[in-house]
Amino acid sequence: MTNPLSVSGQNAAGRERRRTTSSALPVMAVAAGLSVAGNYFAQPLLGLLGSELGMSTTTAGLTVAAAQVGYAVGLGLLVPLGDRYARRGLAATLLAATGLLLALAGAAPTGWLLLAATALAAVTSVGAQVLVPFAAELAPPHRRARDIGVVMAGVLAGGLVGRAASGLVAELAGWRTVYWVTAVLLLAVAAVVWRVLPGGGGDRGEATRPLRLWRSTAALLVDLPALRRPIATAALAMASFTVHLTVVTLLLVDAPYGWTPAVIGLVGLIGVIGPLAMPLAGRLVDRGHPRAVLVTGLVLAATGWAVMLPAQNGGIAWLLVGLVLLNAGQTAVLNASQTTAYELRPQARSRINAVFMTLFFAGGAVGGALVPVVWVNAHWTGACLLGAGLVALGLLVALAPRRRG
Repeated sequence: MTNPLSVSGQNAAGRERRRTTSSALPVMAVAAGLSVAGNYFAQPLLGLLGSELGMSTTTAGLTVAAAQVGYAVGLGLLVPLGDRYARRGLAATLLAATGLLLALAGAAPTGWLLLAATALAAVTSVGAQVLVPFAAELAPPHRRARDIGVVMAGVLAGGLVGRAASGLVAELAGWRTVYWVTAVLLLAVAAVVWRVLPGGGGDRGEATRPLRLWRSTAALLVDLPALRRPIATAALAMASFTVHLTVVTLLLVDAPYGWTPAVIGLVGLIGVIGPLAMPLAGRLVDRGHPRAVLVTGLVLAATGWAVMLPAQNGGIAWLLVGLVLLNAGQTAVLNASQTTAYELRPQARSRINAVFMTLFFAGGAVGGALVPVVWVNAHWTGACLLGAGLVALGLLVALAPRRRG
């Protein structure tokens, strides 16, 4: 016979957990966005950095590359530690460290110190990727994908706002100000994360010692074959998405457009559709339709590339509609793939996230590397075919028959 007191206690605990998760989710989303924003500050500031710090064009460009390399290092070394240490403490520590390093970057008297501080801040900025599996851990099963989507929306918004805010703030108050303001905000949000998020968790057993964690992370694709499909699909979609980040700019600076960087930046704000659509995609995944959301996202992205083809002749409306479809499709693919991956081995979500995100961004790097070759030889039409082809390949992976066992 069921003990009424036991049931009552379980219900009370469930209600308390829901309250904790609901109050923590906005904090996690804001913290994740602030954490990654600094990785994008240098992109619109290369000219200013070169003139004020005496950096050559090559050295200034390395600042952007250093952020990407540092983030990859952090994904591999720090994110897996979330399966050993309490995620609240790990996330708060990384957020605070990122804040201090961005403050150092803002005070850098030389280009090389700025470069070093940027690279180290990028390593610790993976606190955002500690928070994503933390959201999955805290969320009840019926809304897990939605909560993951909310925190990932913060990550996406952080990159978008980081690029836009750095140029605007630099023009109004100097380029150092954006680093210092973000540093203060990160230190404050680290304290809030420590206070608001639930403690506990982690596994200090022999199996989760750092060296074993890193080895098991590297071996996940072998030990967990089902992980390959969602990662491959997401990586191919990211490769396609990265193609548009470059070729749209190349299209709009050339005839018949000839637009200025400021106007092109406004077109980039269409990317806000990604963060806005992420929780919606999560709700559909939570209702038991991850595969449908994944396939729909891939189809939307492929359609977006097809719709954008007439843009080379001045059809700006076609370009804008295609960008909306592409951003919405990418959002759906990421949420469905990520949620599916996390459910394969819940006790290893941090390690899964490390592998997932590393290969996800590697896919983006491949897409970006293909752009110069395709653009030189086939211009806009070739870029659209490349983007659509990568998505189509992802669709084939997603729909391929599943092996038994």
